Amino acid sequence: MVATEATILTDRQREVLELREKGRTQKEVAEQLGTTDANVSAVERAAEKNVEKARRTLELVRTLRAPVRFTVPAGTSFDALVDEVYARGDDAGVKVAYCRPELYAHLYGMLEGHSSQNHLDTSVEMGLTEGGEAKVFTAEP
Repeated sequence: MVATEATILTDRQREVLELREKGRTQKEVAEQLGTTDANVSAVERAAEKNVEKARRTLELVRTLRAPVRFTVPAGTSFDALVDEVYARGDDAGVKVAYCRPELYAHLYGMLEGHSSQNHLDTSVEMGLTEGGEAKVFTAEP
């Protein structure tokens, strides 16, 4: 089994996730670990929350480390967002790594849950890496 010391998962969370990934049901995991399936469910939920927090932390760090950073307010259209990314990249001498349709699709994919009718519902933090990759961090997952 893989050690958890350098992760945010507990040994029990790792153990449950590993068994579930092997296709075991919650009931089978509970029997193997000598606990209830309700407990296995709770451990699994806690592990998934920890994984999500780690993913969000990485998103934030990648955005913070980007040499080009800016906030895009709620209500901004995707067309204006794409224009802003290119403008900020030009100002900083960073070549955006996407053609316009690719950038639009990339941003829409990352912000689908934070937009409606081609406009942002919430403000977002944008980052543009030295390699021209667009990074996004939203206040809410």
